[in-house]
Amino acid sequence: MDARSPPGVSPATGWRLKLGAAMFTLSILVPAIAIPLVASMDLSATEAATVSGVLLGAAELIGLGAVAVMGKSGYLFIKARVLAFLKRHGPPRTVSRARYRLGLVMFALPLLFGWGAFYLLGPILELGLSPIAIALGGDAMLLASLFVLGGEFWDKLRSLFVYDARTVFPGDLASEPASSAGGGSVR
Repeated sequence: MDARSPPGVSPATGWRLKLGAAMFTLSILVPAIAIPLVASMDLSATEAATVSGVLLGAAELIGLGAVAVMGKSGYLFIKARVLAFLKRHGPPRTVSRARYRLGLVMFALPLLFGWGAFYLLGPILELGLSPIAIALGGDAMLLASLFVLGGEFWDKLRSLFVYDARTVFPGDLASEPASSAGGGSVR
C-alpha cells in the first residue's frame, strides 16, 4: 500500500484514475470560472441564465462521467483521500473559550447584517461599496466561523435538526439526582 493512501483503501492507479480525477477537477472548475465570465459578458439576463444553466448541466455530466471512468475503486480512493485531507485540516474537536467567542461573533455578524441589510442598503450604496462583494464577504465569514468554532459547535448545529436531541448544560449535571435503578443513594 502506498504510504500516502488512507488506511483501508487500496491505491487505485492508472490512466482511468488520472483521467477521472482530471474530469472531476474540470467539473468543479467549469462553473467556478466560466459562470462569472458569462455574468460579466454583455448578454441579456435570459441569455446569461441559459448559458450558465448549460454550463452547470455540463459540469454535472462531466462529474458523473468522472465517476464512471474511475470506477468504484477509483471513486472510493479519491473520496477517502479528500475526507482524510478534510479530517487532517478541518476544525478541531474542542477550542479555547476565546476562539469560541471569536467564532460566535464571526457567526452572528453576517446573520445580523443580512437581516438588517435591507435597511442599510442606502448607506452602503452611498459609500460606494458593492452589495455583492459585501454579501460574498459575509458568506465567507459565516463559513470560516464554522471552522473557528470547532467540531463541538457542528454537533450543536446538527442537533437543531434532530428531533430527539436534548440540551445538557454543565451545571445541570451536578444538580440532577442519580437514578435509583442501581439501588444506591444520592449524596
